Amino acid sequence: MLSTLGSVQTLSLLEFELKYVLLQEPSLYTVKAVFILDNDGTRLLSKYYDPELYPTMKEQKNFERNVFNKTHKADNEIAFLEGMTIVYKSSIDLFFYVVGSAQENELMLMSVLNCLFDSLSQILRKNVERRCLLDNMEGVFLVVDEIIDGGVILECDPQQVLQKVNYRVRLSLTTSVCPSMWMCHYF
Repeated sequence: MLSTLGSVQTLSLLEFELKYVLLQEPSLYTVKAVFILDNDGTRLLSKYYDPELYPTMKEQKNFERNVFNKTHKADNEIAFLEGMTIVYKSSIDLFFYVVGSAQENELMLMSVLNCLFDSLSQILRKNVERRCLLDNMEGVFLVVDEIIDGGVILECDPQQVLQKVNYRVRLSLTTSVCPSMWMCHYF
């Protein structure tokens, strides 16, 4: 409710929160970070898209350790930690995480996580485990880059991601001197 005191209008606390706090400007930059940890909490892959979030490697690893400690024994799919929304999934000896801001839509983050997991599952021939992931890190980075660019979600359909990665792989194979690259084994 707006009330008028002379020529000055005032907002109630609820109206102020709705107008200025809760209704923040929408942004395409939905993903703050993506990382994959093994069952000991060791980083296998990480990409941070907000340079102000955790600017140093030490801060990033500390955040990852806190996230792992909170999630590795839980049966949930979502966590809230340090003002971040974190969706996660585990498979055999790997933990996959997608991080967004506190007000980010969990369903959007979950669609990114599912796309990442399903794409990697296909590339790794349903063998989503630490050894296979490490043997195919080039492909893992290609998949992540096709899904997210600078924190902006580009694709959430695993089949589309695989098509784009396959195209980039074939293109690099035709211009490559070494035809025995890892990608020959999968496509």
